[in-house]
Amino acid sequence: MNRRHLLGMAATLTLVAGSAGCTGGASDEAEQGGGAITGAITVLTNRTDLVDTALPAYAKAFEAKYPGTKVSFEGVTNYEGDVTTQLSGGDYGDVLLIPNTVTVDQLSQFFEPLGSVDALKAKFRFTDEKAYDGQVYGLSVGGVASGVVVNKRVWADAGITAPPKTPEEFLAGLRAIKAKTQATPFYTNYKDGWPLSIFNSQRAILADPAINEKFPADPAPWQPGKIEYVTDGLLYDIVHAGLSEKDPLTTNWEGSKPMLASGKVATMLLGSWAVPQMKAPDDVAFWPFPYQSGGKFHSRIEGDYKAGVARTSKNKATARAFLDWYVTDSGFARDQQAIPTAVDQPLPPALQDFRNTGVELLEIPAATTNAGKEDMIIKDSEIDLTGNIYRQKLIDIARGAAKGDKESYFAELNKRWAASQARVMK
Repeated sequence: MNRRHLLGMAATLTLVAGSAGCTGGASDEAEQGGGAITGAITVLTNRTDLVDTALPAYAKAFEAKYPGTKVSFEGVTNYEGDVTTQLSGGDYGDVLLIPNTVTVDQLSQFFEPLGSVDALKAKFRFTDEKAYDGQVYGLSVGGVASGVVVNKRVWADAGITAPPKTPEEFLAGLRAIKAKTQATPFYTNYKDGWPLSIFNSQRAILADPAINEKFPADPAPWQPGKIEYVTDGLLYDIVHAGLSEKDPLTTNWEGSKPMLASGKVATMLLGSWAVPQMKAPDDVAFWPFPYQSGGKFHSRIEGDYKAGVARTSKNKATARAFLDWYVTDSGFARDQQAIPTAVDQPLPPALQDFRNTGVELLEIPAATTNAGKEDMIIKDSEIDLTGNIYRQKLIDIARGAAKGDKESYFAELNKRWAASQARVMK
């Protein structure tokens, strides 16, 4: 698997796509799709690890419910890049994951509307995450919480048994791990890149439900006390202190999972989706990001990859019926220990220990007045908040492979962001 979440993760280009989510019952889907629920559909997925194992069982279950249908899963290794190319060509399956490279104002170019945010939010979580002008274009196949995946045995060997409450405590813990164990304290996954984008998923730590609305209105996010300074600053400090892997150019995502599970690596910043992938439940735990507001940890819960119906699909009725079934009835989210998209379904057991740390789970609303503005600033400034390029440079500076320091680089980022922000928000 080459991506983060349940069905995958993201990059930073200009177009792309995703897999699974819908609006009403199957009869509604047939009516909205304009035809009978029959015939073949293709579902694109980044879960190449499940294409020949778990996913065929979901296809068979749907086909049994709707005789005369045929579901084929197509695994895409370089999902973001390859599906972006397919979007440009106009042939991109029937159901697919919506990559982060599709900006919100581009959603209607490539995907069918699934219904209004107001109509769907009573039934589904995360409905505003792939919505524009009040219309939903994608639903999550399951939700995730943000935080830190740790090998709790290694942390305990270093004398820490509870989640650190501040970045300073976290750094002290990593130093203790380096001094008292043989483990790599923190693993960045620099080479694969996409895990670095997860530093952008920590906005809930400030406990401000309006942060997504305020963010594009702020000309300088890399200032002390602000979210980018806290998160990117911690990344810089980890690397600068020599608490990450010795050679970031040789990191390997697939290889890092058994390394954390076995205790060769102590810590990675990931989502809750990663815990079941580590396959060492006795040693692997999920902790909140080391920052408290009002004396409490906060973690954002958000939908993983959102799935939509391709605007070019020739079998939209079956595509929409499949998405509806996949989100509400397939059990995929439960099987992946994910937060169910349907609001009437309970949280998975994997998140119970996380909640026992006292963390408050927050669903942060998308921007409304400033909808789409952040994407525009990112594109204009070429600072890929949802990607990995500028954070790779941050790591290079921190490890002495590029000129500058934390303050000079943050000043440069603020300058570039402010110039673009002024043009976009004028």
